[in-house]
Amino acid sequence: MTTIHESARQYEDWLRGQLHGDVVQKDLAKKHDKMRKSPFVFLRATFWRWAETILDVCPDLAGGTRVLAVGDIHIENFGTWRDVDGRLAWGVNDFDEAAEMPYVLDLVRLAASALLGREGRSTTDEEICAAILYGYRQGLLAPRPVVLDRDRLWLRELVLVSEDERAKFWKKIGALKGKPAPKRYQKAIAVAMPEPRLSIKIAQRSAGTGSLGRPRWVGTADWRGAPIVREAKALVTSAWSRAHGRSNQTVRVSEIANGRFRPLDPWYRIKNGLIVRRLSPNNRKIEIEKNEPTLFTRDMLRAMGFELANVHLGTTDRRDAIKRDIEKRKRGWLTANARKASDATTREYQDWNAN
Repeated sequence: MTTIHESARQYEDWLRGQLHGDVVQKDLAKKHDKMRKSPFVFLRATFWRWAETILDVCPDLAGGTRVLAVGDIHIENFGTWRDVDGRLAWGVNDFDEAAEMPYVLDLVRLAASALLGREGRSTTDEEICAAILYGYRQGLLAPRPVVLDRDRLWLRELVLVSEDERAKFWKKIGALKGKPAPKRYQKAIAVAMPEPRLSIKIAQRSAGTGSLGRPRWVGTADWRGAPIVREAKALVTSAWSRAHGRSNQTVRVSEIANGRFRPLDPWYRIKNGLIVRRLSPNNRKIEIEKNEPTLFTRDMLRAMGFELANVHLGTTDRRDAIKRDIEKRKRGWLTANARKASDATTREYQDWNAN
């Protein structure tokens, strides 16, 4: 097995090839610094390494029922958006690394991220894993899009955006500096606006963790009394496909994001190698630093597990096969594998910081 530093170099060389050299080098340097922050942030930044190593770390996961999975799932990969009817929706909000893989990998990665991210909270490993698995089982029984206008009002109260947060969002967007963007980004952002021929200010944006290094451009325009924002981000083949030599390298982001148990985001589109989406205070992810107590409640962890079932069943019905696979696994399997995965991540985090 290669070292983490060798692995990072190889992955970034591959990324340059995928993007035909169009890599944001300063963002790669930023990612390297972020990887030193904590094992949780390291996990978020290194899905490519997870894809390379997880079946060596947890070999009993290899035989799990295969589904179109999120891949890069973690407790900060959930957020809110407005669906086609204006309803407030909640769920997984980043599918950049979606690929076909054993369903158990999503459960173990989500649980491992919670173990790494809790930082001294009293919630035990067993409680975290039990809540995630309970929610997942409930989702298998009765999958349903998570819409917060009538149901799950406890979750709506947790994710509503304060006036301070709205002000910070618009301040951050307003501070972005304009510079010439490549033509395909300009076109993608213009097409995503609600009307043609709007005056659009385009600026490069640095955001995320795992996707740092990929070009990301934001366009802002005034439309009927208020500003609106669209983002275009470069999309590449999943690192899972890279690591496992799949002959089918098709990007399946649109398919999984628009599964039948997902509230549809009308502004989320994949075209010409770009992910284009609306940004707003209501289209945001839930972060540990801002919502730390929120993310580790039993109800929230159950909701995350439930949403994973929505995603796994959204493109093909593997419900019976998944249920049979869960039933044959030993008691405590999720906790044992989440511990192995989080311990392996911590070791590589330490190796990264040692050099």
